[in-house]
Amino acid sequence: MRYEESIIEGRNAVIEAFRAGKVIDKLFILDGAQDGPIQTIKREAKKRDTMVRFVTKERLDQLSETGKHQGVVAYTAAYTYAEVDEILAAARSRNEAPFVFLLDNIEDPHNLGAIIRTANLAGAHGVIIPKNRAAGLTAAVARASAGALNYTPVARVTNLAQTMEALKKEGLWFVCADMDGTMMYQLDLKGPIGLVIGNEGNGVGRLVREKCDFVASIPMKGDIDSLNASVAAGVLAYEIVRQRML
Repeated sequence: MRYEESIIEGRNAVIEAFRAGKVIDKLFILDGAQDGPIQTIKREAKKRDTMVRFVTKERLDQLSETGKHQGVVAYTAAYTYAEVDEILAAARSRNEAPFVFLLDNIEDPHNLGAIIRTANLAGAHGVIIPKNRAAGLTAAVARASAGALNYTPVARVTNLAQTMEALKKEGLWFVCADMDGTMMYQLDLKGPIGLVIGNEGNGVGRLVREKCDFVASIPMKGDIDSLNASVAAGVLAYEIVRQRML
């Protein structure tokens, strides 16, 4: 199901949005604000595990479209999120071994959209992203996915490492991308698999990397040592596709 992405400003408007069940993707609150309505918003956000950022008035003024934010600006999601179980169910319905993308701290919406597009074309059953320090399903992500977001479920989880541990119990194993890993052509990438992609600056975080069974490197012959995150995802994804077709 799709929602229209929107910006909600003002304390009462944000409270009503939470109580109406709207999916709040990001919530910005004036740093230091402690009055009653702000405390109510914080409680509602905590109940729904909504990402909250405490920012300056200047930052809120930049985000605001009306200039009447009252210390609160919220972004709703353009699309609803799936559950991890729905991704596994999609694999079962196609009688295929699960193939899942897990994205660690991909903050650029264009990268996220491009990776969702690749996931769809590579036949992946879904994408899993963390709630914090990551882009959400905004309209920009939807545009960058070129329509793939309508067909590829995206789940959002509180803790990526814990989710990986749970998926291991379902038979999945995990490979992440890193230039210091084993050449991807030397790895067996068949079977139930999760492809873990980190951001361009820091790569995959330590806790997530520790949950990976293999670390794959992509051969590079140029003068720089890294690929755009979405390009790296595409290269590794299609090595997985190649091996699954053998």
